Amino acid sequence: MSTALPDDKDLLALEQKFDPEMRFRPLAAWAATLVGALLIALSAFHYYTAGFGLLQEVTHRGVHLAFVLGLIFLVFPHRRSLLERDAAHRWHAPGSVPWFDWVLAAAVAASVLYIPYIFEDLTFRVGNPLPIDVVMGTVLIVALLEATRRSMGWPLPLIAILFMAYAMAGPAFPGLLKHAGASWSQLVNHQYLTSQGIYGVAVGVVATYVFHFVLFGVLATRIGLGQLFLDIASSIAGRYAGGPAKVSVFGSAMFGMLSGSSVANAVTVGSLTIPAMIRVGYKREFAGAVEAASSTGGQITPPVLGAAAFLMIEFLSLPYSTIIAAAAIPAFMHFFGVFMQVHFEAKRYGLRGLTEEEMPKLRDSFKARWPTLIPLLLLIFILVSGRTPYLAAFTGISSCAIVGLTTRVEGNGARHWGLLALLHAALLVLVFAGIENEMVKLALFGATLVAAVVLVKVLKIEGRIRLPVLVEAFGTGAKYALAVGAAAATVGIVIGVVTLTGVGFKLSTIITGAAQAVSGGVVSLLPAWLVTQQALTLFVALAMTGIVCILLGCGIPTTANYIIMVTVAAPTLVQLGVEPLVAHFFVFYYGVLADITPPVALAAYAAAGMAGSDPFKTGNMAFRLGMAKALVPFVFVFSPSLLIVAKGFTWPDFVITFAGCVLGITLLAAALSRFFLVEMTRWEQALCLAAALLLIAPGWLPTAIGALLAVPMLLRHLVARRRALAPVST
Repeated sequence: MSTALPDDKDLLALEQKFDPEMRFRPLAAWAATLVGALLIALSAFHYYTAGFGLLQEVTHRGVHLAFVLGLIFLVFPHRRSLLERDAAHRWHAPGSVPWFDWVLAAAVAASVLYIPYIFEDLTFRVGNPLPIDVVMGTVLIVALLEATRRSMGWPLPLIAILFMAYAMAGPAFPGLLKHAGASWSQLVNHQYLTSQGIYGVAVGVVATYVFHFVLFGVLATRIGLGQLFLDIASSIAGRYAGGPAKVSVFGSAMFGMLSGSSVANAVTVGSLTIPAMIRVGYKREFAGAVEAASSTGGQITPPVLGAAAFLMIEFLSLPYSTIIAAAAIPAFMHFFGVFMQVHFEAKRYGLRGLTEEEMPKLRDSFKARWPTLIPLLLLIFILVSGRTPYLAAFTGISSCAIVGLTTRVEGNGARHWGLLALLHAALLVLVFAGIENEMVKLALFGATLVAAVVLVKVLKIEGRIRLPVLVEAFGTGAKYALAVGAAAATVGIVIGVVTLTGVGFKLSTIITGAAQAVSGGVVSLLPAWLVTQQALTLFVALAMTGIVCILLGCGIPTTANYIIMVTVAAPTLVQLGVEPLVAHFFVFYYGVLADITPPVALAAYAAAGMAGSDPFKTGNMAFRLGMAKALVPFVFVFSPSLLIVAKGFTWPDFVITFAGCVLGITLLAAALSRFFLVEMTRWEQALCLAAALLLIAPGWLPTAIGALLAVPMLLRHLVARRRALAPVST
């Protein structure tokens, strides 16, 4: 198995093929240069503000949104079919960009920057907008919906349009959904002039946190940290049964620390592991499904997580270190569940592992690439020290640049130890010295930067990456953030309607009432000691919420799914007694699950494309492999101790729940694979499945019952295994 990552151009081509958010139009040379400069400027803006202080909230969000939406009209065609057109210059398409896209880019940028421009007068205009305010707001709303459609398809813009229609047609709705209604002027006022709509928390989080971590992930991959992770995964798991599939699980888990994108994980890791899985005997659908299920874990793996995790900081007013701690155990359960199914599948079909020749030499890999760990370790250290996530990202990005420019792969990994240490020392002084004067801080940074460039030139250091690659990575990082930036702004429209009409509380009442009605009918048929109506009502509400999350996720990305469901459904769970942190994590996990749930499972489709398998079958298999991710959220709702930092944490609850989950997920994997120590019979599969669900359920009583149910199957398998291994008498 070749363990060298494909080059950046190959990875970009794969992502553009399978991820609609990365399909950019070909541009003429001068237009490509202009767009590239704007992308680099966007990354440079966020890098600068992360290290030297954010601008005023409205200004910061306005500059971010103006760049993002304007660039979308320049890089995304209004029809996908135009991607295949020749990029030749035409008089009505300067730079291969139609004239109306240039107009739209300028118009949307002007409408966005209009708000920071009139900021001083904004207080007097909210609630009483001028005609020009309504015109500019209308331009932004229409252009925003079109930008979102171009970058990620119709579903999210249609949802936003339906919500706006509901806001304006309130008196026509029956029952609880009825409200006074709003005129177009009132709707634009709320969405455009206040912080409750387009300029709300979603755009703020993307502009303040998400963009920086996307850029960090791109740079960390460029300097070779992703390659080191894959080498470690190959060395740990490659030699065992079904080795390439286990490498896929471990590699995706570690690569997920850098990238919060399921598709990017699937493309990067899958380009290596999927061919190897097929080569050792896995079916194509299974090989693609393993990578897809593993890659979705990237959005739930600390320390980077997906964009939705940063939204929790704002929604819950919690430090990011708390979010990281809460995510650790559920992420482990997801990867453990995929790993066990991979293991049983390999044992069932007798699949081999990797040979010594096919695996990388871990010692050589560490010797060459150990400096690439420095940025990740620094980022984690700053996060847990209580400083802001964007300052941690600034440090991580800066460290990536230092490591990339001053160390090299050959030899001992870093020959210019002094320069590496000196530049990192200057970086840490910049971060920890508490310099209040921005000009002094900027002067120190500038002097260090100039000295570093001069020393690299004078000493003729040939690093892992050259300066042009570093600059290109800034542009690529901005490209990755365009679609999520548009999605965040469009979701702001949905949030604006919810706050304007109060529909969130109304839907919570409807969901709670439906859950109580269903649970009341079921409880009447069960003995009183088995379950209470309150617990069953919560279970039904969770099931309804999970189903809606999956259905909603079929058309919109995880971040948008999370924001909508948190706005609409999370209050229901909180009303039923669920702690806010737990409710948010439940919605987050079920939103991520949509990436492997047909009919629109982007990670599964990307993996299927590389495996040459049927996308729908691959998605179904990936959902089966990710079953632990579907069950564990129910567990931590009823036993919050699994999240470690949730209120009510106790070690006895944690130990019982953790042990029950590990045993239950193992038996669930065995039941789904129809193999434990030997092939399972149908009755054993059914018994194993029942035992698994009881073991996963929190509490010592169901755990004990589940363990007892599994005993007959375990005894039969031990005996059968012993007989199979016994020497044959002659």
